[in-house]
Amino acid sequence: MDKLQIQGGTPLNGQIRVSGAKNAALPIFAGSLLTAEPVKISNSPHLHDVTTMIELLACLGVGVSLDEQMQVEITAQNLSSFCAPYELVKTMRASFLVLGPLLARFGEAEVSLPGGCAIGSRPVDQHLKGLQAMGAEIEVTDGYVRARTDGRLVGCDIHMDIVTVGGTQNLMMAATLAAGTTTLFNAACEPEIVDLGEFLNALGAKVSGHGTATIEIQGVGQLHGGSHRVMPDRVEAGTYLVAAAVTGGRIRLRDVSPKTLGAVLDKLQQAGAEITQGEDWIELDMGGRRAKAVDIETSPYPGFPTDMQAQFMTLNALAEGTSTITENIFENRFMHVHEMKRLGANIELHGQSMAVVHGVEELRAAPVMATDLRASSSLVLAALAASGTTTIDRIYHIDRGYETIEEKFGQLGAKVRRVS
Repeated sequence: MDKLQIQGGTPLNGQIRVSGAKNAALPIFAGSLLTAEPVKISNSPHLHDVTTMIELLACLGVGVSLDEQMQVEITAQNLSSFCAPYELVKTMRASFLVLGPLLARFGEAEVSLPGGCAIGSRPVDQHLKGLQAMGAEIEVTDGYVRARTDGRLVGCDIHMDIVTVGGTQNLMMAATLAAGTTTLFNAACEPEIVDLGEFLNALGAKVSGHGTATIEIQGVGQLHGGSHRVMPDRVEAGTYLVAAAVTGGRIRLRDVSPKTLGAVLDKLQQAGAEITQGEDWIELDMGGRRAKAVDIETSPYPGFPTDMQAQFMTLNALAEGTSTITENIFENRFMHVHEMKRLGANIELHGQSMAVVHGVEELRAAPVMATDLRASSSLVLAALAASGTTTIDRIYHIDRGYETIEEKFGQLGAKVRRVS
């Protein structure tokens, strides 16, 4: 099993390109099931989760081809199966997003209940409630969701009880082929929702309001082929910005979308970073200074993203002062705290939703273990700043969300290498 060895203590300095967003690419891949014609997707990241989604599509009988630049062409003309098996869905929650497209286009679907990171309960009840409102018959047995409909789904008003990104995406896709108009109330507003809406419209869908809490989808008889470029990964961008801040360095990101990082950039500026930006670039300069502690409270977009909480815990662990981190999205997302303490961090847990971080002047190398995707990135950042050489085990979590992480950090002057 691969591990990362990181020799810390070097301020990061240089520039890198931000990859395409995994959290945007995965629902777009699922959305390709909505048409029989070829769909071309560019700027897809080369990640384990993307490979898993490609395997799932191939399992259904979808034709998938890709080149060395990860330009992907998907043709879902003749499916041989409407079942997404447990073996694939258990490893990646986004696999559940094939449910809406399969049901909308073919009138039936059988999808395993999802897996993914062990960061608490992430129910799919809002997905199922919305599909039932559109006329689907749904049965949950033996760990599978079995859904069918006689004829087309029917558009309707759907009021979601909670803000759910996956639920919004599944229902958006299903509604594109429904008879009539579907309106999603209390919809998620994340940039990845906007990207999915733009992709669906490129295929001939009629989606409006994506990026707001009310999304309207006018159903059409069929979608056609098309092409789409996946948006930049705002979480990867935020992670590298925090890495530069933690090490007192300077970094320039290319092919990034600053407008999707508002809450993260605000907190970095509060921590003492100098930030300049253009239409598709961001530069952060810490000037060798130690960061100032900043309080963090996660909330749905445009609030502070839960996927950046762990990285800012690392920043606060080395900052001047004491900070409070409140996690409002998932109830089990502080699993990295115990590993951070092995490196010398001073963190107090108050239940499952609050952590108090007392900044220390130095972290020290130690063997640590990644527990989930974003928690693992916090350990990488801590290792970059720690004195000595840190070994991080179970880095398959990192490979689910960060493309060629050791190469990119190497471009910034970090001493990171992958070992078996």
